[in-house]
Amino acid sequence: MTGRALLDELQAQEARLVFDHFDEDTAWELGAALRDAALAAGLPVAISIRRNGQRLFHAALAGSSADNDGWLERKSAVVDRYGRSSLRVGEQFRVDGGSFDADARLSPSDYAAHGGAFPILVRGTGCVGTVAVSGLPELEDHRLVVETLEAFLPRGA
Repeated sequence: MTGRALLDELQAQEARLVFDHFDEDTAWELGAALRDAALAAGLPVAISIRRNGQRLFHAALAGSSADNDGWLERKSAVVDRYGRSSLRVGEQFRVDGGSFDADARLSPSDYAAHGGAFPILVRGTGCVGTVAVSGLPELEDHRLVVETLEAFLPRGA
């Protein structure tokens, strides 16, 4: 799925994956759920959860590297700036006929509109942080975050 269909799905994900509250305990529980899912699948990822710029959870699994930490920072910076998933921002540029790297007027060394960072959206408040994964192809990074949020939110919101 690409283009308008993917963009519509990404928008729908953000509309439904909303927390009622988000605190340090929620970050830890969500991070642990992401880590458990990645470990169970043998995925070589790094995981980051931040709220208002403060890192509340970080894990680096076997096979990940410091390079993944750089990707976490750059993808999370996109979410911080736009309040949307990093994949959605990149796809919006593509649907509009452009390229994030060429058209956003932001440094690619600081921003990466590639899949894997998702906004932490709180009902009545909006975007308060990011949950991000790096280590897989961008659609798989995004899918891991979304699938974990979908399983987590009914009990963790």
